[in-house]
Amino acid sequence: MATKTKTLASSVSSPARSSAVLMRWMRPLLGRASFTLFILMILTTYLSPFGYMMTTAFKNREMITQPDAPLWPAQEASYMHEGEAYPLYQVPAGDGQTHEWALFKKGREESLFIDPENPAAGPIQWEGRWRTLERMWTFSPQWGNFSQVWLEIRMPLLLFNTFVIAVVGAIGTLLSCTAVAYGFSRFRIPGKPLFFTLLISTIILPQFVTLVPTYALFQRIGWVGTWLPLTVPHFFANAYNVFLLRQFFMTIPRDLDEAAMIDGASPLRTLISIILPQSKAAIIAVGLFHFVFAWNDYFGPLVYLSTARDLQPIALGIQDYNALFSFEPQLIQASSLLGLIVPVAIFFMAQRFFMGGLVITGVEK
Repeated sequence: MATKTKTLASSVSSPARSSAVLMRWMRPLLGRASFTLFILMILTTYLSPFGYMMTTAFKNREMITQPDAPLWPAQEASYMHEGEAYPLYQVPAGDGQTHEWALFKKGREESLFIDPENPAAGPIQWEGRWRTLERMWTFSPQWGNFSQVWLEIRMPLLLFNTFVIAVVGAIGTLLSCTAVAYGFSRFRIPGKPLFFTLLISTIILPQFVTLVPTYALFQRIGWVGTWLPLTVPHFFANAYNVFLLRQFFMTIPRDLDEAAMIDGASPLRTLISIILPQSKAAIIAVGLFHFVFAWNDYFGPLVYLSTARDLQPIALGIQDYNALFSFEPQLIQASSLLGLIVPVAIFFMAQRFFMGGLVITGVEK
């Protein structure tokens, strides 16, 4: 009797144990699924303006103003019959199937349709309200928006100006920041901790605090209206890139420096032959960071190049174009998309250097 009772208890508790095991297995899966869904929601919210820009750039005014038009660039599908275009609709027929018919004659409760696959059969009478039918659309991107913007915005000139400003500034940033970071990471300088602290403290200094005296200085020496205020200051280093490179240089063993010194290498030779070859990831990351910053910079060119239209970069040119064509949203979005192509292409081609630059301070070699 006791054996039967134990067997019955085991059979009763077995489903409970199976349910507990299933819950333990499902709990981590549900947690990961919830986290993934949360991230997707954030990405969707963050990328929704980019999606709007992508779709609107390929539309025309008619596509934008139609209230029932789809989100993607599309125009009404139509069928030519006897030299006249008739819109296509999805029409449920009496045979239980839905057909793509052209609306030949509109009516309140009855309308006439034409079957594009059998136009010889003549108009087909359909009972119902045609406004309730789903309209057919065809994918029709308007590539002419980009050619129009390319000519009206003077895109070749804007691209040339932006490349010059970005490349020259990136060269100055790499030269100056590498030299300063090398000095802070390798040489014994009296008061070095204090100087380094002062340098890092400039990161929290707002740009607007120094705007007026800086502009007054550049105005007095005749640099306003030229590229010099946007390029020359980058040859004097900046705290963020110096800190990034210094942290990376400090991970390189000093034994290599001492070996080069024994072989008779000077500090400059050590930098060129020992430090830089092992710091390619950091150097490229700094260059890319500055290039993207210069490409997207709007405030600096607005202050110093507002009176020199032929020297303006793409950020300022697109903004001026948007102000002139605010009633043409498809042209505004097309110009913005053209200005975004280069940074996006650089990001995807050099993505590992971007990611490496973000974690350089935590890398141990």
